[in-house]
Amino acid sequence: MDWGAIFSNAAQELISPTTAAYALAALGLAIHFGYTGLLNFGQAGFMALGAYGYAISTLTFHFPVWAAVLVGVGASVVFALILGIPTLRLRADYLAIVTIAAAEILRLLFTTNTFDSVTGSATGLQGYKGGFAALNPFTFEGTVGFGPWQYNAYDWWIRLVGWIVVILAAVFTWLIMRAPWGRVIKGIREDEDAVRALGKNVYSYKMQSLILGGVFGTLAGMIFVLPRAVVPANYQTSLTFFIYAILLLGGAATILGPIVGSMVFWVLLSFFSGFIARAVAAGWLPFMSQVQAGQLRFILVGVAIMLIVIFRPQGILGNKKELAFVK
Repeated sequence: MDWGAIFSNAAQELISPTTAAYALAALGLAIHFGYTGLLNFGQAGFMALGAYGYAISTLTFHFPVWAAVLVGVGASVVFALILGIPTLRLRADYLAIVTIAAAEILRLLFTTNTFDSVTGSATGLQGYKGGFAALNPFTFEGTVGFGPWQYNAYDWWIRLVGWIVVILAAVFTWLIMRAPWGRVIKGIREDEDAVRALGKNVYSYKMQSLILGGVFGTLAGMIFVLPRAVVPANYQTSLTFFIYAILLLGGAATILGPIVGSMVFWVLLSFFSGFIARAVAAGWLPFMSQVQAGQLRFILVGVAIMLIVIFRPQGILGNKKELAFVK
């Protein structure tokens, strides 16, 4: 058993673009669910809009990077309005039903052969990274780094941009949650009737929260596809559930919780993936195939998360006082 390789691969997930993307998407859900009490089960849809908005703008319309980013963000705002206008005046469960259905509809639209020339259908899109790579200030050859974190210039560029966006989003969220807007949002989570009685437009604040958290998810979708192709299968409902697991693991109504939760989630997933694969290859688990081993890692990560939730239900960085209000 090559324990060095297992731990090295797990450590790499601490700063991977995927970890950054999930952290940013979970931060968006923290605004929705943790601070406002909105049950958004369609964060995968916002991530898909970011990924496809960026890729299609680059490949089909040849937009520069900044314009492609704006297209993705604009699409997410429209999507949030479409979801929020008919549901935010109703009970929270209506938003949950609409968002989970809308995200799946989006995925199927991107998969259909009708728009194959634009979306790539089930095979997805690739070849859209040239503009982003051209902005790379790193020009060194080969790999540079320390310990397990040895990457080429493009890989370091992705990580730098991804984590800068995460840090900026976290600081921005911290600032607005300390402002009057954030206090109103928290009040809506605790008792929206009381906030309404104080003369606040609860519907407007909910819409703003839905749009802001959705934009975070859209940016996360762009970061997610920079090291890989855009494939519609990546945006299934399970993606949103993973983000919720990360959010609850780190702490729902926290700023750093989604970031820590994403790191813990992906480190555990990588560790169990490497351990089980090598255990099967070494004959330690003769009753299991490599395909079955790939599924077992999710079970083990789930058990680890369950143990954390049992012994610390508010999450790693959560506050028990907040737990009573996050329903």
